Amino acid sequence: MFLKPKSGLRCVLKNIRDRLGLLYPVAIVTAEMLQGALGLFQTGSRLRRRRRRRSKQQNCGMQQGEKAPRPSVTMKGAGAMLAVVTVLSLVSRFYRLAEPPHVCWDETHFGKMGSYYINRTFFFDVHPPLGKMLIGFAGHLTGYNGSFSFLKPGQSYGSHSYMGMRGLCAFLGAWLPPFTFLIMLHLSQSVAVALLASLLVLLDTGFITLSQYILLDPILLFFILGAVLGMVMFQSCSSRPFSTPWWLWLALTGVNLAGAIGVKFVGLFVIILVGVNTALDLWKLLGDLSLTLDIILHHLAARVVCLILLPLALYSLIFFVHFTVLNKSGPGDGFFSSAFQSRLIGNNLHNASMPEHLAYGSVVTLKNVRTATGYLHSHWHLYPEGVGARQQQVTTYSHKDHNNLWIVKKHDTEHDSEDLLEFVHHGDIIQLVHKATGRNLHSHQREAPLTKKHLQVTAYGMNGTGDSNDYWRIEVKGGKAKVKVLRSQIRLLHLSTGCVLGSSGKTLPKWGWEQGEVTCSPYLRESPSTLWNVEDHENSRLPNISVSILKQSFLEALAESHIVMLRANSGLKPKEHEVTSKPWHWPINFQGLRFSGVNTTDFRIYLLGNPVIWWLNLGNLVLYVILALSAAVALKRGFSLSSEVTEVFTFLLEAGRLLISGWFLHYVPFFFMGRVLYYHHYFPAMLFSSMLTAVTLSSLLQLCTAVLCPTHRQAMYVVGMSMLAAILLYSFYLFHPLAYGMVGSLADESDSPMAGLRWMDSWEF
Repeated sequence: MFLKPKSGLRCVLKNIRDRLGLLYPVAIVTAEMLQGALGLFQTGSRLRRRRRRRSKQQNCGMQQGEKAPRPSVTMKGAGAMLAVVTVLSLVSRFYRLAEPPHVCWDETHFGKMGSYYINRTFFFDVHPPLGKMLIGFAGHLTGYNGSFSFLKPGQSYGSHSYMGMRGLCAFLGAWLPPFTFLIMLHLSQSVAVALLASLLVLLDTGFITLSQYILLDPILLFFILGAVLGMVMFQSCSSRPFSTPWWLWLALTGVNLAGAIGVKFVGLFVIILVGVNTALDLWKLLGDLSLTLDIILHHLAARVVCLILLPLALYSLIFFVHFTVLNKSGPGDGFFSSAFQSRLIGNNLHNASMPEHLAYGSVVTLKNVRTATGYLHSHWHLYPEGVGARQQQVTTYSHKDHNNLWIVKKHDTEHDSEDLLEFVHHGDIIQLVHKATGRNLHSHQREAPLTKKHLQVTAYGMNGTGDSNDYWRIEVKGGKAKVKVLRSQIRLLHLSTGCVLGSSGKTLPKWGWEQGEVTCSPYLRESPSTLWNVEDHENSRLPNISVSILKQSFLEALAESHIVMLRANSGLKPKEHEVTSKPWHWPINFQGLRFSGVNTTDFRIYLLGNPVIWWLNLGNLVLYVILALSAAVALKRGFSLSSEVTEVFTFLLEAGRLLISGWFLHYVPFFFMGRVLYYHHYFPAMLFSSMLTAVTLSSLLQLCTAVLCPTHRQAMYVVGMSMLAAILLYSFYLFHPLAYGMVGSLADESDSPMAGLRWMDSWEF
């Protein structure tokens, strides 16, 4: 054997056994796994080379008549390696899964959302629902009843069952190394390359940390890599079109595409990756003159069904289940239209009845027609000094609240409950009095807080007493005489300035409680942001009618939910003291995220990728570009190259093209996003970068040893791969406390388990 028990990598692992504790068996089995894989390489495990091996044997190395090992032996070895990778991955992801027994980082959001599914309570989130549904389902299956509050990080779980939800994420996250192994095995036809790629994912502390908590990331990564695996396996069946495996992998690719975008919208990037590769595949088929046009059309139809129609159907089904399960009113109601809310049991619009037409003296709420904007709202707080007039703030607010209520009054007379009932008509001049504070909706010649050239809107006066800047003309869209509750869309034109009341869609700073800005726009063109509808309507002097006829169809609800999600996603802002980052920070591992604990007495978890792996990946991105350009020029110009070098160059370009495209698509778009960004957004790109590193380093080793005879070539390749594996294992040993927990001194103290490992000042452990 290459690795002896008392020398080399095995010896190093034994020396550090006491500090690794339960992780020691993981490292030992990894060493044995590497040993087996390299043994396979020494016996000629490269399937690609076997397919292309020359009939004439080399004079140096393999003797004339000597037979290469059979492919079946190699595949058995690959199966054994895959099994070991899978076991190690499961062990590393489930190790110390219960710790810490309190809420960590975004568990406060996604654990709470899992509870909403168990309780069937409607909520709003900027991401599609599949990930949260799976978390809630896992909790339900393992005995969690949805009663835990998930108020804030650090909150103890106590007797509540949380392991099922963490277990689901760990289980899905544990499939990333095996998926990586299979993808690289089929791209490279080499067990050694597949093993190196899987080790880069298996031993990364960042992937382990993300997989051990109630988060969407391990679920998203599972579906992204599942889609890539399905695509690669489907392409490996290209010699057997329309066979059962061919259909199976094509359909599984579509299923995983639906899963990826069903968890987060960034799943769109892997859809683009698969789509581009599918288009190239079809283009090659079109150039194959041995295929008839009918066969090419069958290929096209199969891909349309499995990669477009099937994902669309599954994606729609996800939302159908989402709407069906969440049928009770909850904290997300106010983000959606009145018609959407009428679907929800417990909402005041569900099977509700109210007066049909608006009258003077009515108490109403006004909801902006622009999706995801909210209700016209005011509160006792004033605009700060230097922001227009120091009068009471008027905003939009997405949640139900008593501060959303307004009283409709005539502009020139006091309303008397004994007066003859009078309806509000198109063209009437009205006052809107804020019920809670008694102040009138008001505008004047002061600039709005955020939107230039728009005028400020305030609440002014007291108990109905104000001035002429409180008067608004009501216009009903379509010019209909009366204002119908929930159905009529109205505009409010300010009588003195001629501007129109609207929502800018911008979020006010903290002095405005991060609610929406309300302005008076001088631009009178009709738009959703300047249209309002009366949602709640109270008037004891009017008869009520049922509003059940407003319920939306499924397709209408699906369309509205996407508009709301996309607008909210693009407007995400960082919370106070929240650690955000920029895309250029990510590949260099500039700064991680605190998952748990700050002080020496806390159980501390810090999300940070294994620096050795991340910086190795970063360097290999540059190295790949250099090697790929050199290979492309050499092959294009027809340089005289040996068959081994030609094979390496071809592999480098073909496998690398897919992987660097995946990295590019999952990384570069973040530079153009206006929303707040976080470190963990890089992990999908990190998967592709790790696989590309395995391709690049393997190719570089083969090129460096190409001048040697086959026997020496294999030996040097083994030495190089062994050194890489040893470096990865030792780096994991150094940094594993980041993922599995640190207690005691911080890294800048000599008695800390992380002493001397804080290599960048921006790392906060």
